[in-house]
Amino acid sequence: MITEVIGKPAFAYINVDLEPGESVIAESDAMSSMSTELEMAASFNGGFFSGLAKKFFGGESLFVNTFTNTASSPQRVTLVQATPGDVVEIDLDNDSICLQPGAYICSTPGLKLGVRWAGFASFIGREGLFKLEVSGTGRLWYGAYGGLLEKEIDGEYIIDTSHLVSYEPQLTLKTQLAGGLFSSFFSGEGLVTRVEGKGKVVIQTRSMSGLSSWANGKI
Repeated sequence: MITEVIGKPAFAYINVDLEPGESVIAESDAMSSMSTELEMAASFNGGFFSGLAKKFFGGESLFVNTFTNTASSPQRVTLVQATPGDVVEIDLDNDSICLQPGAYICSTPGLKLGVRWAGFASFIGREGLFKLEVSGTGRLWYGAYGGLLEKEIDGEYIIDTSHLVSYEPQLTLKTQLAGGLFSSFFSGEGLVTRVEGKGKVVIQTRSMSGLSSWANGKI
């Protein structure tokens, strides 16, 4: 399998060249184009009840599509995310990563998608009551609106609400005021997420809630 992320950071998309017999699993509606030699099969996202949990709690679709190369030569499928923005490609080796709802785009068959309780701090921080956890061995692609920044945490770090895209599961999240009571509400910052521990996070430079607020003010 040969992959390439093109169009970074504003309009990233993924070209996946599958060798004969290889497959890639993608979020429903992620395919923008594909070879006629590829076979596409839709299935529940981890089974019916697991798919329902991912849809309602993890922000993912009920179904996923599996693209398989049944031809005798390499074939390409191009995959995209719903919003303009950047895409991250990572390899997992029997470990896991937590994603914000809706960030998952596609993965190789060796990875498993699950939903875990994220806590009320995550909900108050507008990251959702549940988090999507991807685990196993394989390659994962995920993305979000805006550019994506990687940050190594060793101690504590503050991230604005709705900007945390992914984080390693050993990190803990807490929600707090951005400053004092007056500063928090009149500075426009309000609540923020405090990340504690040692590990890596990925932060989006823009948020859909920020875009929505800006657009509503112009209409």
